Amino acid sequence: MRVDIPLLDQLRRFLAGNPPPAGGVVIAVSGGPDSVALLRALAALRVAPLTVAHLNHQLRGPESDADETFVRQLHAALAATCPRAPGLHCARLDVATAARAAHDNLESTARRLRYDWLARVAQETGSGWVVTGHTADDQAETVLHRLLRGTGLQGLRGIAPRRPLAPGVELVRPLLAVPRSEVHAYLEAEGQPFRRDSSNDDRRLTRNRIRHELLPYLAEHYNPAIARVLTRLAVQAEEVCRDNGIQVRRLLQEVELPRAGVRVVLDRNRLAAVARHHVRDVFRLLWEREGWPAGRMTFHAWDQLADLTLGQLSAIDLPGGIQARARERVVQVGRAE
Repeated sequence: MRVDIPLLDQLRRFLAGNPPPAGGVVIAVSGGPDSVALLRALAALRVAPLTVAHLNHQLRGPESDADETFVRQLHAALAATCPRAPGLHCARLDVATAARAAHDNLESTARRLRYDWLARVAQETGSGWVVTGHTADDQAETVLHRLLRGTGLQGLRGIAPRRPLAPGVELVRPLLAVPRSEVHAYLEAEGQPFRRDSSNDDRRLTRNRIRHELLPYLAEHYNPAIARVLTRLAVQAEEVCRDNGIQVRRLLQEVELPRAGVRVVLDRNRLAAVARHHVRDVFRLLWEREGWPAGRMTFHAWDQLADLTLGQLSAIDLPGGIQARARERVVQVGRAE
């Protein structure tokens, strides 16, 4: 008789509606509860071929090394019991040095290097998916974090359930509708240990304060279902933005002119004739296409670009060294030269 376990049942439903690619799945395993639970669940559901991927960021000294050792041991245990043993890829990167060289913060550098490496592992193994263990609680924290920073509707989409990662590779989050409590319940039922990242307890980081202080406070004093409310908001925002995306892509094609060196050039008159929210969305799409850093772009920053288009500003300096300048009938946008 099949035992109903909420996490496994939700993962089954996800996979039924999103069949894994025949080439296989790479799973990013940090050693923390979310990724360990996802690995155990995918193995239990006989998803194959499966490749375990662990990147040691070398940011926490012996603790990082212990995480790597744990993942290697977990892989060995699964390989001894699974009918089709998963593969294993482990690597080490000096993220701190890379961040200093790129003049970027540790978090964004670690994220960029991690996803670049995971994409390479997927391409080397012929896998069509890279999966991560992000949960509904991660989604709620992300939406609230962005809301506090002044994001617009685009930012309220939170963590994307699926997105392209590299040619032929998609990033997929199968547990995004699963509460963290169900992750821990599954691990406890399986008797499966996991690693704890001490940096997640650092209250100097805004994200950690949201996780440990703000969300629990909102749940206790305002709405016990606050995490579910925020994840539902993310789903609704995603639906609206997806429908709007077709129109915005067409608009960008219509207003874009030949480049001026490395700078993107837009027809200011044509762009100023459309609704203000479409102007903001065109710039968001442009940032995404060009690979410019959008993490520190607030709603105010996007709205300033609309002001520039409408002639209310003549120049803006934006995060990541991006400059926007109004030039008579055009707007030029690009990195500072």
